[in-house]
Amino acid sequence: MKRGKLIRYLRESGCSLLREGGNHSVFINPLNKEIASVPRHAELGDFLAEKICKQLRLPKIKRGK
Repeated sequence: MKRGKLIRYLRESGCSLLREGGNHSVFINPLNKEIASVPRHAELGDFLAEKICKQLRLPKIKRGK
């Protein structure tokens, strides 16, 4: 999955960028104060994307194009 697609999904779900780290972007879900790190790679594995969504307590992102 492209990193941009995951970032777009997180923002559409209400999450916002908390801070930029050295190798990760840290997002927060303001509804439940959950935090997750998103690595700065062009491609992320589907398992990792699902894990990030789970950490932020969001529904799984749909796989596909």
